[in-house]
Amino acid sequence: MAEDAEDIVARVLRQWQQVHPGLDTAPMAVIGRLNRCAALLQQASDAPLVREGLSRAEFDILGTLRRTGRELTPGQIARETFASGAAVTKRLRVLEGRELVARRADDRDRRVAHLSLTPAGEELIDRLIPLQLGYEQALLAGLGDDRQAELADILAGLLVLLEGRLGGLQP
Repeated sequence: MAEDAEDIVARVLRQWQQVHPGLDTAPMAVIGRLNRCAALLQQASDAPLVREGLSRAEFDILGTLRRTGRELTPGQIARETFASGAAVTKRLRVLEGRELVARRADDRDRRVAHLSLTPAGEELIDRLIPLQLGYEQALLAGLGDDRQAELADILAGLLVLLEGRLGGLQP
């Protein structure tokens, strides 16, 4: 990877310095790059999912049900996937229509639904996870293992910090 290559955020920072010399753009250097990387990775990393007719959000629901290994309510899925209840309900309808997720009414409260993967849903997520991870690894390969680990550690620290400061603000 070329160390001296300039990214789009560097150009934006330079432009701000021309307009407002002395302006501290350090936060923009981090957040701007995180936002740009997230947007580019979202576009690129959804390719294997699109081939299977899944959105990232639907994949996340299937993955959540698989990795927890138990039935979950829509509210639990919303918390696990950082999505709104309405968004989860909409996505679950799609996944149920494709017979990837099954719904079971609670024995005591019929308003409560318990969701699980169907055999087809389990087969799909088990087949997709290695493909998706391989694809994501290929996207990051230019960084090398050590730099990926370092970046993961830095981002984990930032995430803990932000969750502590902003976690209470989330709906």
